[in-house]
Amino acid sequence: MAKRILVTGAGGFIGGFIVAEALNRGFETWAAVRKSTNREFLQDERIHFIELDFTNEEALKSTLEQTIAANGGKWDYVVHNLGATKAANYLDFERINYGYMRLLVDTLKAIDAVPEVFLLMSSLSVMGVGDDENYTPFKITDDPVPNTRYGMSKAKAENYLKMVSDFPYTIFRCTGVYGPHERDYFLMMKSIASGFDFSVGFRKQMLTFIYVKDLATAVMNALEAGPKYRAYFISENKGYTQKEFRKIVCAELKKKFVIPITCPIWLVQMVCVFCTIYTKFTGKPTTLNVDKFRILKQRNWLCETADTERDFHFTPQYDLERGVKEAIAWYKEAGWLK
Repeated sequence: MAKRILVTGAGGFIGGFIVAEALNRGFETWAAVRKSTNREFLQDERIHFIELDFTNEEALKSTLEQTIAANGGKWDYVVHNLGATKAANYLDFERINYGYMRLLVDTLKAIDAVPEVFLLMSSLSVMGVGDDENYTPFKITDDPVPNTRYGMSKAKAENYLKMVSDFPYTIFRCTGVYGPHERDYFLMMKSIASGFDFSVGFRKQMLTFIYVKDLATAVMNALEAGPKYRAYFISENKGYTQKEFRKIVCAELKKKFVIPITCPIWLVQMVCVFCTIYTKFTGKPTTLNVDKFRILKQRNWLCETADTERDFHFTPQYDLERGVKEAIAWYKEAGWLK
């Protein structure tokens, strides 16, 4: 009998690839969405949809109970991929990234639907500022000291999950995720395609990445390996400078001449402060804000990843060059890049 899996945040960039990989492995796959969710990348007819309202505790409980009763029992696996990466009100980070997860966990326990594994998609941002002098990678034994509202909300969700009794979990602290359908790194590639590459600060910055298909593979491997009751860094085991990223993108775009523009930290900070003030007055979240500034100015995003191979046999198959090649091919085919 096929394992049953529930993926929250299924309509998002990462969620769609997790759903696709679950289907590839023969799971009975349920995609948790909202009524307003764009289902452009959830077209496979094998997908079971469930609309969950995380703003209404009773409605959430009722929907889960009814779905479980009508479809042969609880889910074997739950991947909680729902989250906010930017918000007009910083309290929204806590409400969504922590509050929604807590509500789901508490509800699954209350209706006797605890899965074999609950996998929380967290972030490398929970770690805060790393070693920006010697560029020592983050170790999984290091204590998280988040320095952003986003990172704090993810850390709070992690801590709550660890405190729940009799609840089997695994936590993924993902680094920068890129690939087809993704928009933030796409904007960087689009800028390079236009002849300009913007970076922040004059000191060396080490970036880390994970290709979205590799991340989806890691999720499935971890679920099948059983609960680990701990966190893992999910990243390609290599760091890149902005210059190396630009060279890889240029090579794939066959772009011979690009002007690198380095923005001083103080200038980026001013822009982020302005955007934060704009958001407060308009209620519209922007990509740049004070929270994002702390992320942009951080110089070291290296992290140790050896435990993923040992514990659930995961080694990334995509280095940045291969991943960028595949992503750009998709962007061109979709008409996002010429």
